[in-house]
Amino acid sequence: MKYSKTTYMALCGLFAALMAICSFISIPLGFTPVPVNLATLGVFLAGGLLGKKYGTISLAVYVLLGAVGIPVFAEFRGGLSVLAGPTGGYIIGYIAAAFLVGLIVDAGLQDRRSRIDQSRGRQLLICVIAMIIGLLACYLLGTIWFIVSTHTGVAASLGMCVIPFLPGDALKIAAGAILVQKLRRYLN
Repeated sequence: MKYSKTTYMALCGLFAALMAICSFISIPLGFTPVPVNLATLGVFLAGGLLGKKYGTISLAVYVLLGAVGIPVFAEFRGGLSVLAGPTGGYIIGYIAAAFLVGLIVDAGLQDRRSRIDQSRGRQLLICVIAMIIGLLACYLLGTIWFIVSTHTGVAASLGMCVIPFLPGDALKIAAGAILVQKLRRYLN
């Protein structure tokens, strides 16, 4: 079933709100300004369920809400200062990640004929690969901005902003891939 543009725009708002909720659930680590939160799970779900166009729009709405000062980012923060700060690149990276996840999932699962032929394992694998690529894009943009804004070296930045988060992100990818595989059929 194909939904109207109005329905998809409402879903974009819903996923922007989901992102805010996922960002609020955060744990500061102390050794890094990047907190542990569920935001990347929200990114995976937005891209995987809404596709490249509407997933990207939902994340752009989320970032714009935060940019104008609405406290939708981790630790109930908002404003341009957050985007200009050390974690801003990761937040902007959410948009790129949602686009890439949506692009790959759309391409891999969109065709009705191939979807019928695909095993559940193959569908799940497509979702996992899409989420890994999306996460890599987010990490790339975020880490580059972190290095520029804090004048920290590459190894130290990876040690503070990427490596400690990999186990949790692996769990979020697993959960996101399963949810997208199960729920996507209801949105398309």
